[in-house]
Amino acid sequence: MKIIFLGPPGVGKGSYADVIAPKLNIAHISMGDLLRDEIEKNTEIGKKIKDIVDKGELVDDNITIKLLERRINKNDCKNGFILDGFPRTLNQAMILEKITNINVVFEFYASEETIIERLSGRRICPKCGRIYHIKNNPPKKEGICDVCGTKLIQRDDDKPEAIKERLMIYRKRTEKVIEFYKNKGKLIRVNAEGSIMDVSKEVLRIIETSL
Repeated sequence: MKIIFLGPPGVGKGSYADVIAPKLNIAHISMGDLLRDEIEKNTEIGKKIKDIVDKGELVDDNITIKLLERRINKNDCKNGFILDGFPRTLNQAMILEKITNINVVFEFYASEETIIERLSGRRICPKCGRIYHIKNNPPKKEGICDVCGTKLIQRDDDKPEAIKERLMIYRKRTEKVIEFYKNKGKLIRVNAEGSIMDVSKEVLRIIETSL
């Protein structure tokens, strides 16, 4: 089964995918992870991505599609995948349609207040990348990474004003993507106000009973 998880930043797409993908025996593909992996490996594409990201610009569709096409052809995707963080634009959705057949698209939604609480409480280890939350997933020692002992940081774009800006950009950019999949009869909306496990169970229930 080939699935897309859509939703604003902080709604929990990656967390739900981490729970659901193993249960369905399919891969979890995060576009953000694919881009970061290329940067870390310092590949030719990775160097281009880093230059684009450092300028605060969006990575070109040709690059993201190339990385995605390569990823979905790997063995762990033979049973399907959950695509998290892609597509973000109508053009990307239309290109994706030509590459592979998506079975269902889940659109997760939550109130702005919930999303701000989730993101503003997020803390990240700048060394190993481990993500914590001051309320929902705190480190054993306050402000310190459990894995490598590095001091945790709050990203600038996880501060309330920046989050509001990110939400506005998301709504503007993905409105046509949502409409695209809705018109194809593939879109299912899921309330993401609950816990990670509760929302994940609801998605699995929908898949098992309706798809």
